[in-house]
Amino acid sequence: MACNARVVQGGSRGMGSGLEARGGLPLPRGRKSALVHASTSEEAVVGSGGAEDAKTPRLVKAALGQPVDRAPAWMMRQAGRYQKAYRDLSAKYPGFRQRSETTDLIVDITLQPWRSFKPDGLILFSDILTPLNAMGIPFEIDESKGPIIDDPVTQLSDLDKIHAIEFDKVSFVGEALSILRDEVKSAADVPAVLGFVGAPWTLATYVVEGKSTNAYKIIKCLCDSDPGVMHGLLQRLAESIALYCTFQIEAGAQAIQVFDSWGGQLPPAMWDVFSAPYIKHIVDHVKQKHPGVPVTLYANGSGGLLERMKATGADVIGLDWTLDMGDARARLGDGVSVQGNVDPVTLFSTKAGIEAAIDDCIAKAGTTGHVLNLGHGVMVGTPEESVAHFFEYNRSKLY
Repeated sequence: MACNARVVQGGSRGMGSGLEARGGLPLPRGRKSALVHASTSEEAVVGSGGAEDAKTPRLVKAALGQPVDRAPAWMMRQAGRYQKAYRDLSAKYPGFRQRSETTDLIVDITLQPWRSFKPDGLILFSDILTPLNAMGIPFEIDESKGPIIDDPVTQLSDLDKIHAIEFDKVSFVGEALSILRDEVKSAADVPAVLGFVGAPWTLATYVVEGKSTNAYKIIKCLCDSDPGVMHGLLQRLAESIALYCTFQIEAGAQAIQVFDSWGGQLPPAMWDVFSAPYIKHIVDHVKQKHPGVPVTLYANGSGGLLERMKATGADVIGLDWTLDMGDARARLGDGVSVQGNVDPVTLFSTKAGIEAAIDDCIAKAGTTGHVLNLGHGVMVGTPEESVAHFFEYNRSKLY
């Protein structure tokens, strides 16, 4: 494959690069510093280690294939611009990095959908790119272009600038997770606090391309022209992201989702080489350190990758809306849970349409090992009353 690709700033953005069009510069870290590691808190050890705790959240049990009374439900991008509360807060704090790197704001935004809809999971308000700064890969946010990395990795010497993650530079993540666990622990129906990371391949698309892209020409060409550079980058990312997962768990996360948002852009044979081994490294690390914490793997456009995704050892395979839940269950077989996969556009439909979509999804998923979700993130403009009905109706669907 002969390629002459070069970086051109600009381009489209997707779910893997964050939750919205972003702008602004980071402000000083959040005021709170109540980071409590699970390894030093008996309550957190029980909550994050999991299965035997009587208060283990329904979502964690379902992810691990344990009996539950109904499908737990949450939504990707459940905190975001479709909510008036979020838009109001964004008007006061206009920079995305200000909102996602300030402890108090992270906590408030993460709790917004829980206050309104009571989902079974609260996913940390953050971004997959957040740990890059702590690894020696600075990035900026352009309000119109999205993330920009001015010094992308294109040759072997560029790898020298990447170092192991420095947790003091992502302290706001740990602080927020700890506070979130404390905020919801007394709820009648305790939700799971969810952490997340970007898969090494997906992170590498930004580190190599220097921006969001639709074509992935530069990084795919680098895989062909200098695979040693790619593997060196991916290994460095995998090692730090694995540690970032355990950092989140030890701060309070009860489950982890790995977003390989752009993994579906790879032919399956390339995914086997440039994505799967590095995801497996992360999963193996989590399982070694925290065997009771479920790991979900989501890749948009993953219809050709399902069996390969299962082979990473992830506990849960996240499905996009283009897959039939019944077909996916048949292909994946036993030993793995599934998440999804209602079409996000369904939330623009009628209540009857939403109910029919949930009914179909739950019926095909079965009563064991299913976490109800959308097949992608909540779309901008989604009516809040539709999100409310999604959760209300699902709560009535007892097994």
